[in-house]
Amino acid sequence: MNYFAVSRFYAMPPLLLLIITLFESASAQHVYSVDYRTQADVTVHVVSYETQADLLVYRVRYPSQARGNDGKWYFTRYVTQSQRKIFFTDYPNQAELKIYFVDYPNQARWRNNAKKDLMYE
Repeated sequence: MNYFAVSRFYAMPPLLLLIITLFESASAQHVYSVDYRTQADVTVHVVSYETQADLLVYRVRYPSQARGNDGKWYFTRYVTQSQRKIFFTDYPNQAELKIYFVDYPNQARWRNNAKKDLMYE
């Protein structure tokens, strides 16, 4: 094996890892709940009924379960670990996004696709 073949082999995995990480984090649903509206990327209101929601959210236990922009959210402990900072409002007319928490992961989905871009990084 020559030098160039070996160096190309060892250079590939870090580059591949970086590309995979960028694509995964671009739409990951790692969120942090902030205390003030001015700190938030998105204002959110939890509605009482599924039919009122733009997004049906399932809260996952582990960060690896929150992949893609499909409504599976992982609430981070620290703001630096999140891709989106959200603020929960008291009234629906103050929110950019209305959500409803569901009981099962297969129920998580967008009901209003026009608002999908709110949760993309």
